[in-house]
Amino acid sequence: MKAVVLGAGMIGCMMVKELAKHPKIQSLIVVDAFPANVDKCVSEAMNDKVKGQVASLNDEGVLESILGQADVAIAALPHSLSLLANKAAIKAGCHMVDLVGSHYPEKAELDSAARAAGVLIVPGIGVAPGIANVLAGRGVEILDEADEAQVLCGGIPRHPLPPLWYQVVFRLESLIGLFTRPAFAMVNGQMVQLPALSEMEDCFFPDPVGECEAVITDAHSLGCTMRGKVNSIYEKTVRYKGHYAKMKVLAELGFFNEALIDVDGVMVSPRKLSMALLEPQMKGKSDEDITVLRVVVTGKRDGKPVKVQWEMVDLYDQERHLTSMAKTTGFPAVIVAEWLAEGKLTDCGVVAPEQLLIGDRFASFMSELKNRGIEIVYSEE
Repeated sequence: MKAVVLGAGMIGCMMVKELAKHPKIQSLIVVDAFPANVDKCVSEAMNDKVKGQVASLNDEGVLESILGQADVAIAALPHSLSLLANKAAIKAGCHMVDLVGSHYPEKAELDSAARAAGVLIVPGIGVAPGIANVLAGRGVEILDEADEAQVLCGGIPRHPLPPLWYQVVFRLESLIGLFTRPAFAMVNGQMVQLPALSEMEDCFFPDPVGECEAVITDAHSLGCTMRGKVNSIYEKTVRYKGHYAKMKVLAELGFFNEALIDVDGVMVSPRKLSMALLEPQMKGKSDEDITVLRVVVTGKRDGKPVKVQWEMVDLYDQERHLTSMAKTTGFPAVIVAEWLAEGKLTDCGVVAPEQLLIGDRFASFMSELKNRGIEIVYSEE
């Protein structure tokens, strides 16, 4: 099977190296708009199967041409390019495993076209969305009645530094979106839109993490696929305490606005200026990071109240020199792409992770994660 990876950033390169090892992958093309990214990725892969291609990824025709060379693709792209890549994959007749879960309603509308093309589109298959969705879906599945599903997830530094107690572990563009985009959740069976940085709550994770805080962020596909199966569902993003108060002040003052403003005759984007100022403050002095995840589903089984929970505290991989965020985001997508190459997945259409990887596939998916160093602890009460 021939494969393509769109995007040669940190996570894209990690997935290229992993996917190229699989015996069912005959060739792999890594594509990025920046030649330096492509060269670096091909060099680090150290595999003759891997070839590089420089191309603009915001042109559907270009994407269709690239994907037409492959049987399966993984998209590690900015949110703004995700829907475009999904459409191009369908036109090219190429299976698409997409890290990005945003624009889910629009992606779901592509289901009939994907079925007609005989391809599988899996939107939002990273850590959250991704692993978190699968766990939430599984929790709802194993209860007779599901009342509420809550997801807490976040990538945080192993050695936090002031003033923000955070370091960038994925695209800064996506991070700013957490501070500005309203978030969808399902409350009492109805979809609701909540303001960015709202619904803050304190939370605690085992060592070496400790006290944290979380605010509402988008539940992506869960609000659509779980409708009628659970009364309420929401997702929150975790940071160390004190981080969100500072971000909220900047958001309220307009530092994340996109509209240009006049500064002494020069038109300036507040968001771009803020990103330029914030990025150096989020570099940290170490690549070591932690990804925390907790999924709790409450309801009833045999008429009795039940709470099921999965919890993960994943650390930087010292042996493989992999950030936790790269590992927990990239491996779920690699697993799905490998299963497609092996013929284990015969589904067609747009299928969310919580639909694709529960039931008979759940145990195998969890086993694959564990084999790759991602351990998730289950408990029930």
